[in-house]
Amino acid sequence: MLEMLPAPVDADDQLIARLRSGDEAAFVSVVDRYGSLMLHIAMGHVRTRSVAEEVVQETWLAVLAGLDRFEARSSLKTWILRILVNRAKTRGAREARCVPFSSLAGNGAPEPAVDASRFLAADHDRWPGHWAVAPRSWAAIPDDRLLARETLGVIARAIDGLPDRQREVIVLRDVEGCDASDVCAALGVSEGNQRVLLHRARSKVRAELERYLDGEVSTA
Repeated sequence: MLEMLPAPVDADDQLIARLRSGDEAAFVSVVDRYGSLMLHIAMGHVRTRSVAEEVVQETWLAVLAGLDRFEARSSLKTWILRILVNRAKTRGAREARCVPFSSLAGNGAPEPAVDASRFLAADHDRWPGHWAVAPRSWAAIPDDRLLARETLGVIARAIDGLPDRQREVIVLRDVEGCDASDVCAALGVSEGNQRVLLHRARSKVRAELERYLDGEVSTA
């Protein structure tokens, strides 16, 4: 007879139990895991890094205070990020920070994801609306160039230059590897809005990388 193996313990459940018991090592591991991401997101809502750091600290205090009430309806990471975003927004409003119109992209503001000049005119006799300049294939570019520190720096700068919401979404999805549902829950956006923001962010980053690989962008 085959012996039934116990069901694997969910990592979140185990971690939450350790946090609730006051396990300092568990708390340090969570801070190490999510701290830099939290700071990155907070900086999209407040004026300075020092204020963003304060928001992150306030978030950790709120996390510790709310652990006993956490019902695990979402992942621990999503719950922490949701607290962070709410506190960052509140702090930004308190500072009377004016939100750039571009940061609302995806909430109804028309914004082409790709430069319109790359498409043929709508009245073109053969291919109306099709690519005039299609995205370049990078298949022939050596992997070591695509993964070089300089190239990765171009990508990082392109991400940093995105509107707040687009930057948050692409960092969570493509840098941190979060699921779409977790991103929607953490940022309070709809699934459709999340897709639009991610598409626009990826298109802009790809355009910057394309210019760099074509020698159009100075890396000085």
